[in-house]
Amino acid sequence: MDRLFDRVVVCPPAKTYVNCVSTNPEHNTIDVNLALKQHQEYVNILRENDIQVIELKPQEKHPDSCFVQDTAVIGTRVAIICRFGEKSRRGEEEIIRKILEKEMPVRDIKAPGTLEGGDVLVTDQGIIFVGETKRTNRNGINQLARYLPHINVEVVPVSSILHLMSACSYLGNKTIVMCPKYVDPSIFQGFKLIKVPEEEVYATNLLYIGDKKVLMPEGYPKTRDKLRKAGFKPIEVNLSEFWKGDGGVTCLSLPFYKCI
Repeated sequence: MDRLFDRVVVCPPAKTYVNCVSTNPEHNTIDVNLALKQHQEYVNILRENDIQVIELKPQEKHPDSCFVQDTAVIGTRVAIICRFGEKSRRGEEEIIRKILEKEMPVRDIKAPGTLEGGDVLVTDQGIIFVGETKRTNRNGINQLARYLPHINVEVVPVSSILHLMSACSYLGNKTIVMCPKYVDPSIFQGFKLIKVPEEEVYATNLLYIGDKKVLMPEGYPKTRDKLRKAGFKPIEVNLSEFWKGDGGVTCLSLPFYKCI
């Protein structure tokens, strides 16, 4: 299988998810029961595609904990525990640490560094792009690079969006889907780019699950058609309640990357 991972951690939304950190104007309309159903559909698709899913219990003390991608960067040799730039989310990573310590060496991003997984765009080309954002600072990126000396870590200046992966995703096959409004295309030299218009930027947050299949949010026909034209097979899922929480497709799973 040509995907970057065969195993992920997920965490269903807690009842407290309504209190998550979000700038979305519809934040107050979050329906947790609907979010749970949407999350289960997401997990079912992963399992149907032979991805091993480690499912945690809902973390009631941490409203944002369903966005488990932000907690760590996991490879085959080492796991790096992130330090949230959003202070209210600190503590979410501890349950992940307990899982990872049983399997591999674990390293920490230490103060004053910050790093959130949503800013870490992993490729299988020996390079990782990391967004320098309000949530991830240069110190945190430098620490990540020291922990991954066998990988080229490239800093990507990002503004106007939450995370780097809020505007781009890697689909394998040397292909990146991105929105030029928010990320400079020249950064991705050597990669094939699928460019998405500004009004569909939410659809640039995609999860490649192998065999040309791409998990994407429903309701973005231009992006869907571009993916199909490029030879991919979009699988659309309703993520309305996670959109309200400023989260997307990749945010809901924490991959064990085979290429790190």
